[in-house]
Amino acid sequence: MLNLFKKGINNTTFSKENNKLNSNFNKTYISELGEPVWMKREYIQFADEAYCRNVIAHRCISLLAKSGSSVEWQALLQNNYSNKKEITKNHALLDLITRPNPLQSGNEFFESLIAFILIAGNCFIQVIKNGNKPTELFILRPDRVSIISNGKSIPLAYRYKINNDEKYYHVDQLTGRSEILHLKHFHPLDDFYGLSPIEAAAYSIDQHNQAAKWNQSLLQNSARPSGALVVKGEGGMPGMLSETQFNRLRNQIDKEFTGDSKIGRPLLLEGGLEWHEMSLTNKDMEFLEAKNSAAREIALAFGVPPQLLGIPGDNTYSNLQEARLALWEETIFPLLDYITNALNHWLEPYYNYEAKLIYNKDNISALSARREMLWQKIEQSNFLTVNEKREILGYGPIKNGDTIKQ
Repeated sequence: MLNLFKKGINNTTFSKENNKLNSNFNKTYISELGEPVWMKREYIQFADEAYCRNVIAHRCISLLAKSGSSVEWQALLQNNYSNKKEITKNHALLDLITRPNPLQSGNEFFESLIAFILIAGNCFIQVIKNGNKPTELFILRPDRVSIISNGKSIPLAYRYKINNDEKYYHVDQLTGRSEILHLKHFHPLDDFYGLSPIEAAAYSIDQHNQAAKWNQSLLQNSARPSGALVVKGEGGMPGMLSETQFNRLRNQIDKEFTGDSKIGRPLLLEGGLEWHEMSLTNKDMEFLEAKNSAAREIALAFGVPPQLLGIPGDNTYSNLQEARLALWEETIFPLLDYITNALNHWLEPYYNYEAKLIYNKDNISALSARREMLWQKIEQSNFLTVNEKREILGYGPIKNGDTIKQ
């Protein structure tokens, strides 16, 4: 996959010249700040740092994947002779997606599909056929699939490699069809691979993870920030330690005062050593607000209202019901529409274009309030016939329904 460079760490160590401390001294023994180190831009790093280690990114991905996989799928049948359309729950196409393979149910399949798109920006689906009819669908892990290209817009093949085994799936250069369906987010800088929302939110995810590590380190060190040991000489003048004394002191601190079981142990200072607090307080750093700001940016990248995640400081919607409705209409429905269109374009030829997939919006609880308002408005529309009202709501006509009800 897209594998960008990773910035290296530039750690500044204790000031030395020819392995000796400078003779002109007014010293504290500290490490200076190095360059920021950001998350490496590749799938394994995304999955580990975001989905497995970051609670906000994990919740966003899980919420979208579980919500999107909960919809009820239906088949829309098209009669080419009468030009009539019929919605049914019984069709071979539905059988395929409700039980795509022996290891997954339909819900598990679509949950994995959506999660892979959100984590990697890409999802690859393999079809298994019996003759010319699909019998099974499998999702391939994105980092195991490579696109083989000769520089043209249509790939030559997809290569699936696991350990030392690899298999190639040819792509028809005229139709672009293959036994692999590639779903992806738009990427402005890559012709073949999609852009992961995690990459857009990578800095915020790094900051949020580092804030959690900082909190953990603070707790493990008796909730006290770090400081510096300053050497004082006779009469309060600046002092110095020899190389041997410095190394012995550092080793003693690492051995005697580091670790959970040694929290709170008093530090005995001698020989002119003084302890000075040096870290900024949480208030000075506005630490909590910075963490919440990073959390809001992560939620923004995934299109999830922060209110649904319990993140304070964001009241875009007046209540949770409005936030849930916005989540479906602005994030989940566009994603489901894209997946539905891609699956139909890929699978319809196998069924002679007689059926296409659609998902039912009527049983989605988040839309119940909006649906009730729509029904009420349609019922009060005295200029529509009964069958016209039924058609708007997705129902078929009834006998004597072509009259306007007074």
